[in-house]
Amino acid sequence: MAGADPSTADPSVQTVATEERSPAAKVSTARKVIPFLVAIALLAFVGSRIDFRAFVAALRGLDYVSFLAFAMAWQIVLLGADALGNYAAYRLTMPEVKLGDFYIFRGASYLPGMVNHHLGQAYLTYLMAKLAGIPVARVAGATLVSYAGWMGCLLGCVTVALPLSGLPLGYVPIILLAGIGYLVVVHLKPARLAKTTLFAPLFEAGLKGHAVSLVARLPHLLVLVLGTWCSYLFFGVDIPIGTALLYLPILLVATTLPITPQGFGTRDALAAMFFARFATGESEAERLGRLTATTTAWGVSITLAGILLGIVCARVVQKRLLALA
Repeated sequence: MAGADPSTADPSVQTVATEERSPAAKVSTARKVIPFLVAIALLAFVGSRIDFRAFVAALRGLDYVSFLAFAMAWQIVLLGADALGNYAAYRLTMPEVKLGDFYIFRGASYLPGMVNHHLGQAYLTYLMAKLAGIPVARVAGATLVSYAGWMGCLLGCVTVALPLSGLPLGYVPIILLAGIGYLVVVHLKPARLAKTTLFAPLFEAGLKGHAVSLVARLPHLLVLVLGTWCSYLFFGVDIPIGTALLYLPILLVATTLPITPQGFGTRDALAAMFFARFATGESEAERLGRLTATTTAWGVSITLAGILLGIVCARVVQKRLLALA
Protein backbone atom coordinates (compact mmCIF):
# COMPACT_ATOMS: atom_id res chain seq x y z
CA MET A 1 0.00 0.00 0.00
CA ALA A 2 2.22 2.76 -1.26
CA GLY A 3 1.22 6.32 -2.02
CA ALA A 4 2.66 9.08 -4.19
CA ASP A 5 4.58 12.05 -2.85
CA PRO A 6 2.07 14.95 -2.73
CA SER A 7 4.75 17.37 -3.84
CA THR A 8 5.16 15.60 -7.18
CA ALA A 9 1.69 14.18 -7.69
CA ASP A 10 -0.95 15.48 -10.06
CA PRO A 11 -3.74 17.84 -8.84
CA SER A 12 -6.24 15.01 -8.25
CA VAL A 13 -3.82 13.27 -5.90
CA GLN A 14 -3.12 16.57 -4.16
CA THR A 15 -6.87 16.89 -3.59
CA VAL A 16 -6.91 13.48 -1.95
CA ALA A 17 -3.96 14.47 0.21
CA THR A 18 -5.84 17.56 1.30
CA GLU A 19 -8.86 15.43 2.19
CA GLU A 20 -6.63 13.09 4.19
CA ARG A 21 -5.52 15.91 6.44
CA SER A 22 -9.07 16.80 7.41
CA PRO A 23 -9.35 14.34 10.35
CA ALA A 24 -6.37 16.06 11.92
CA ALA A 25 -8.25 19.38 12.18
CA LYS A 26 -7.85 21.10 15.50
CA VAL A 27 -10.51 20.48 18.12
CA SER A 28 -11.76 23.52 20.00
CA THR A 29 -10.61 24.00 23.60
CA ALA A 30 -14.20 23.70 24.84
CA ARG A 31 -14.64 20.30 23.22
CA LYS A 32 -11.41 19.15 24.84
CA VAL A 33 -12.27 20.40 28.32
CA ILE A 34 -16.01 19.63 28.57
CA PRO A 35 -15.64 15.79 28.64
CA PHE A 36 -13.23 16.09 31.59
CA LEU A 37 -15.61 18.40 33.43
CA VAL A 38 -18.49 15.98 32.84
CA ALA A 39 -16.34 13.09 34.09
CA ILE A 40 -15.45 15.01 37.26
CA ALA A 41 -19.13 15.86 37.86
CA LEU A 42 -20.26 12.24 37.39
CA LEU A 43 -17.48 10.89 39.59
CA ALA A 44 -18.34 13.45 42.27
CA PHE A 45 -22.00 12.39 42.10
CA VAL A 46 -21.10 8.71 42.42
CA GLY A 47 -18.58 9.48 45.15
CA SER A 48 -21.21 11.28 47.21
CA ARG A 49 -23.29 8.07 47.37
CA ILE A 50 -20.67 5.45 48.23
CA ASP A 51 -19.14 4.17 51.45
CA PHE A 52 -15.43 4.91 51.00
CA ARG A 53 -14.47 2.30 53.60
CA ALA A 54 -16.15 -0.36 51.46
CA PHE A 55 -14.49 1.14 48.37
CA VAL A 56 -11.00 0.94 49.94
CA ALA A 57 -11.64 -2.52 51.40
CA ALA A 58 -12.63 -3.85 47.97
CA LEU A 59 -9.45 -2.47 46.41
CA ARG A 60 -7.28 -3.88 49.20
CA GLY A 61 -8.75 -7.33 48.74
CA LEU A 62 -8.05 -7.40 44.99
CA ASP A 63 -5.44 -9.76 43.53
CA TYR A 64 -3.72 -7.07 41.46
CA VAL A 65 -1.37 -9.39 39.58
CA SER A 66 -4.21 -11.59 38.30
CA PHE A 67 -6.46 -8.61 37.60
CA LEU A 68 -3.85 -6.68 35.61
CA ALA A 69 -2.80 -9.81 33.73
CA PHE A 70 -6.42 -10.48 32.85
CA ALA A 71 -6.90 -6.87 31.67
CA MET A 72 -3.81 -7.07 29.43
CA ALA A 73 -4.79 -10.46 27.96
CA TRP A 74 -8.34 -9.20 27.42
CA GLN A 75 -7.09 -6.08 25.65
CA ILE A 76 -4.89 -8.14 23.30
CA VAL A 77 -7.75 -10.51 22.42
CA LEU A 78 -10.17 -7.59 22.10
CA LEU A 79 -7.86 -5.85 19.64
CA GLY A 80 -7.81 -8.99 17.50
CA ALA A 81 -11.61 -9.29 17.54
CA ASP A 82 -11.98 -5.57 16.77
CA ALA A 83 -9.48 -5.88 13.90
CA LEU A 84 -11.48 -8.78 12.44
CA GLY A 85 -14.70 -6.75 12.54
CA ASN A 86 -13.04 -3.76 10.88
CA TYR A 87 -11.33 -5.93 8.29
CA ALA A 88 -14.64 -7.45 7.18
CA ALA A 89 -16.03 -3.96 6.54
CA TYR A 90 -13.00 -2.09 5.18
CA ARG A 91 -11.89 -4.81 2.76
CA LEU A 92 -14.93 -3.90 0.65
CA THR A 93 -13.12 -0.64 -0.16
CA MET A 94 -9.52 -1.89 0.19
CA PRO A 95 -9.46 -5.56 -0.88
CA GLU A 96 -5.65 -5.60 -0.84
CA VAL A 97 -5.35 -4.82 2.88
CA LYS A 98 -4.41 -7.67 5.23
CA LEU A 99 -5.95 -8.65 8.57
CA GLY A 100 -2.59 -8.16 10.27
CA ASP A 101 -2.54 -4.56 9.02
CA PHE A 102 -5.81 -3.87 10.77
CA TYR A 103 -4.46 -5.26 14.02
CA ILE A 104 -1.56 -2.80 13.88
CA PHE A 105 -3.61 0.16 12.60
CA ARG A 106 -6.41 -0.37 15.11
CA GLY A 107 -3.86 -0.71 17.90
CA ALA A 108 -2.24 2.58 16.88
CA SER A 109 -5.65 4.26 17.06
CA TYR A 110 -5.90 3.28 20.74
CA LEU A 111 -3.76 6.28 21.73
CA PRO A 112 -6.10 8.99 20.34
CA GLY A 113 -8.92 6.68 21.44
CA MET A 114 -7.80 7.28 25.03
CA VAL A 115 -9.49 10.66 24.73
CA ASN A 116 -12.56 9.38 22.90
CA HIS A 117 -13.46 6.15 21.09
CA HIS A 118 -14.69 7.95 17.98
CA LEU A 119 -11.53 10.07 17.80
CA GLY A 120 -9.63 6.81 17.63
CA GLN A 121 -11.98 5.57 14.91
CA ALA A 122 -11.39 8.80 12.97
CA TYR A 123 -7.63 8.29 13.25
CA LEU A 124 -8.03 4.71 11.96
CA THR A 125 -10.00 6.09 8.99
CA TYR A 126 -7.20 8.59 8.35
CA LEU A 127 -4.55 5.85 8.44
CA MET A 128 -6.51 3.72 5.99
CA ALA A 129 -6.84 6.65 3.60
CA LYS A 130 -3.20 7.66 3.96
CA LEU A 131 -1.65 4.23 3.51
CA ALA A 132 -4.02 3.00 0.80
CA GLY A 133 -4.21 6.28 -1.14
CA ILE A 134 -8.02 6.39 -1.00
CA PRO A 135 -10.13 9.52 -0.30
CA VAL A 136 -11.09 9.90 3.34
CA ALA A 137 -14.79 10.17 2.47
CA ARG A 138 -14.76 6.76 0.84
CA VAL A 139 -12.92 5.15 3.73
CA ALA A 140 -15.43 6.81 6.08
CA GLY A 141 -18.16 5.07 4.11
CA ALA A 142 -16.52 1.74 4.90
CA THR A 143 -16.51 2.83 8.53
CA LEU A 144 -20.30 3.22 8.28
CA VAL A 145 -20.54 -0.41 7.14
CA SER A 146 -18.58 -1.40 10.26
CA TYR A 147 -20.91 0.70 12.44
CA ALA A 148 -23.94 -0.93 10.83
CA GLY A 149 -22.62 -4.37 11.74
CA TRP A 150 -21.95 -3.17 15.30
CA MET A 151 -25.47 -1.81 15.72
CA GLY A 152 -26.92 -5.06 14.34
CA CYS A 153 -24.98 -7.01 16.98
CA LEU A 154 -26.23 -4.76 19.77
CA LEU A 155 -29.82 -5.09 18.62
CA GLY A 156 -29.52 -8.86 18.48
CA CYS A 157 -27.97 -8.92 21.96
CA VAL A 158 -30.80 -6.86 23.45
CA THR A 159 -33.43 -8.97 21.67
CA VAL A 160 -31.97 -12.14 23.20
CA ALA A 161 -31.41 -10.59 26.64
CA LEU A 162 -34.89 -9.16 27.22
CA PRO A 163 -36.69 -12.55 27.43
CA LEU A 164 -33.85 -13.92 29.62
CA SER A 165 -34.30 -10.97 32.00
CA GLY A 166 -38.08 -11.39 32.14
CA LEU A 167 -38.58 -7.84 30.83
CA PRO A 168 -41.06 -6.82 28.11
CA LEU A 169 -39.75 -6.40 24.57
CA GLY A 170 -40.52 -2.68 24.72
CA TYR A 171 -39.27 -0.77 21.68
CA VAL A 172 -37.40 -3.71 20.13
CA PRO A 173 -40.05 -4.32 17.40
CA ILE A 174 -39.84 -0.65 16.38
CA ILE A 175 -36.04 -0.84 16.24
CA LEU A 176 -36.24 -4.05 14.24
CA LEU A 177 -38.59 -2.39 11.74
CA ALA A 178 -36.17 0.54 11.43
CA GLY A 179 -33.35 -1.91 10.76
CA ILE A 180 -35.40 -3.71 8.12
CA GLY A 181 -36.21 -0.36 6.51
CA TYR A 182 -32.49 0.45 6.35
CA LEU A 183 -31.73 -2.88 4.66
CA VAL A 184 -34.52 -2.26 2.14
CA VAL A 185 -32.91 1.06 1.20
CA VAL A 186 -29.53 -0.69 0.85
CA HIS A 187 -31.10 -3.27 -1.43
CA LEU A 188 -32.93 -0.69 -3.59
CA LYS A 189 -29.79 1.47 -3.97
CA PRO A 190 -31.28 4.95 -4.57
CA ALA A 191 -29.14 6.55 -7.29
CA ARG A 192 -28.62 9.87 -5.45
CA LEU A 193 -27.26 8.13 -2.34
CA ALA A 194 -25.41 5.32 -4.13
CA LYS A 195 -23.35 7.84 -6.14
CA THR A 196 -22.28 9.78 -3.05
CA THR A 197 -18.68 9.05 -2.08
CA LEU A 198 -19.52 8.73 1.61
CA PHE A 199 -22.50 6.38 1.21
CA ALA A 200 -21.33 4.40 -1.84
CA PRO A 201 -19.57 1.69 0.23
CA LEU A 202 -22.86 0.95 2.03
CA PHE A 203 -24.58 0.10 -1.24
CA GLU A 204 -21.54 -1.66 -2.67
CA ALA A 205 -21.54 -3.91 0.38
CA GLY A 206 -25.20 -4.75 -0.20
CA LEU A 207 -27.13 -7.16 1.98
CA LYS A 208 -24.42 -9.81 1.77
CA GLY A 209 -21.71 -7.38 2.83
CA HIS A 210 -23.78 -6.18 5.78
CA ALA A 211 -24.40 -9.77 6.86
CA VAL A 212 -20.67 -10.54 6.69
CA SER A 213 -19.89 -7.36 8.66
CA LEU A 214 -22.41 -8.33 11.35
CA VAL A 215 -21.10 -11.90 11.73
CA ALA A 216 -17.49 -10.69 11.81
CA ARG A 217 -18.38 -8.16 14.53
CA LEU A 218 -19.94 -10.79 16.84
CA PRO A 219 -16.59 -11.93 18.35
CA HIS A 220 -15.83 -8.29 19.24
CA LEU A 221 -19.11 -7.91 21.11
CA LEU A 222 -18.66 -11.29 22.80
CA VAL A 223 -15.16 -10.43 24.05
CA LEU A 224 -16.33 -6.99 25.23
CA VAL A 225 -19.29 -8.33 27.20
CA LEU A 226 -17.53 -11.42 28.57
CA GLY A 227 -14.41 -9.53 29.66
CA THR A 228 -16.37 -6.75 31.35
CA TRP A 229 -18.64 -9.29 33.06
CA CYS A 230 -15.61 -11.19 34.39
CA SER A 231 -14.09 -7.98 35.76
CA TYR A 232 -17.04 -7.69 38.15
CA LEU A 233 -16.48 -11.26 39.35
CA PHE A 234 -13.02 -10.27 40.62
CA PHE A 235 -14.85 -8.12 43.19
CA GLY A 236 -17.58 -10.62 44.01
CA VAL A 237 -20.22 -8.80 41.94
CA ASP A 238 -22.11 -11.73 40.35
CA ILE A 239 -24.38 -10.37 37.60
CA PRO A 240 -26.89 -12.87 36.08
CA ILE A 241 -26.18 -13.61 32.43
CA GLY A 242 -29.53 -12.27 31.21
CA THR A 243 -29.02 -8.97 33.03
CA ALA A 244 -25.43 -8.78 31.78
CA LEU A 245 -26.49 -9.30 28.15
CA LEU A 246 -29.15 -6.61 28.49
CA TYR A 247 -27.30 -3.85 30.32
CA LEU A 248 -23.60 -4.36 29.57
CA PRO A 249 -24.01 -3.48 25.85
CA ILE A 250 -25.77 -0.28 26.90
CA LEU A 251 -22.96 0.53 29.33
CA LEU A 252 -20.29 -0.31 26.74
CA VAL A 253 -21.87 1.88 24.05
CA ALA A 254 -22.30 4.76 26.50
CA THR A 255 -18.62 4.64 27.47
CA THR A 256 -17.65 5.09 23.80
CA LEU A 257 -19.74 8.24 23.40
CA PRO A 258 -17.86 11.58 23.45
CA ILE A 259 -19.21 12.35 26.92
CA THR A 260 -16.22 11.59 29.13
CA PRO A 261 -12.62 10.48 28.41
CA GLN A 262 -12.33 6.67 28.36
CA GLY A 263 -15.82 6.43 29.85
CA PHE A 264 -14.69 7.46 33.34
CA GLY A 265 -17.71 8.69 35.25
CA THR A 266 -20.13 7.39 32.62
CA ARG A 267 -19.13 3.78 33.37
CA ASP A 268 -19.43 4.30 37.14
CA ALA A 269 -22.79 6.09 37.05
CA LEU A 270 -24.45 3.54 34.76
CA ALA A 271 -23.01 0.58 36.67
CA ALA A 272 -24.46 2.02 39.88
CA MET A 273 -27.84 2.25 38.16
CA PHE A 274 -27.82 -1.24 36.64
CA PHE A 275 -25.80 -3.51 38.95
CA ALA A 276 -25.77 -2.11 42.52
CA ARG A 277 -28.17 -4.82 43.74
CA PHE A 278 -25.70 -7.56 42.78
CA ALA A 279 -22.81 -6.23 44.92
CA THR A 280 -22.31 -7.42 48.49
CA GLY A 281 -22.82 -5.10 51.44
CA GLU A 282 -25.22 -4.39 54.27
CA SER A 283 -26.21 -0.97 52.99
CA GLU A 284 -26.67 0.63 49.58
CA ALA A 285 -23.63 2.84 50.20
CA GLU A 286 -21.46 -0.22 50.88
CA ARG A 287 -22.72 -1.99 47.78
CA LEU A 288 -22.06 1.10 45.69
CA GLY A 289 -18.60 1.38 47.22
CA ARG A 290 -17.67 -2.15 46.14
CA LEU A 291 -19.22 -1.64 42.71
CA THR A 292 -17.39 1.64 42.15
CA ALA A 293 -14.12 -0.01 43.15
CA THR A 294 -14.82 -2.53 40.36
CA THR A 295 -15.50 0.05 37.65
CA THR A 296 -12.59 2.26 38.73
CA ALA A 297 -10.05 -0.57 38.80
CA TRP A 298 -11.29 -1.94 35.47
CA GLY A 299 -11.24 1.47 33.79
CA VAL A 300 -7.68 2.18 34.95
CA SER A 301 -6.43 -1.32 34.06
CA ILE A 302 -7.77 -1.42 30.51
CA THR A 303 -6.57 2.14 29.92
CA LEU A 304 -3.01 1.21 30.92
CA ALA A 305 -3.18 -1.95 28.79
CA GLY A 306 -4.53 0.06 25.85
CA ILE A 307 -1.73 2.61 26.15
CA LEU A 308 0.93 -0.13 26.10
CA LEU A 309 -0.61 -1.77 23.03
CA GLY A 310 -1.07 1.61 21.38
CA ILE A 311 2.58 2.58 21.84
CA VAL A 312 3.85 -0.67 20.32
CA CYS A 313 1.48 -0.48 17.34
CA ALA A 314 2.07 3.26 16.83
CA ARG A 315 5.81 2.66 16.41
CA VAL A 316 5.11 0.20 13.59
CA VAL A 317 2.68 2.61 11.93
CA GLN A 318 5.15 5.48 12.22
CA LYS A 319 7.74 3.45 10.30
CA ARG A 320 5.20 2.78 7.53
CA LEU A 321 4.23 6.44 7.30
CA LEU A 322 7.90 7.45 7.09
CA ALA A 323 8.37 4.94 4.28
CA LEU A 324 5.70 6.82 2.29
CA ALA A 325 7.44 10.19 2.68
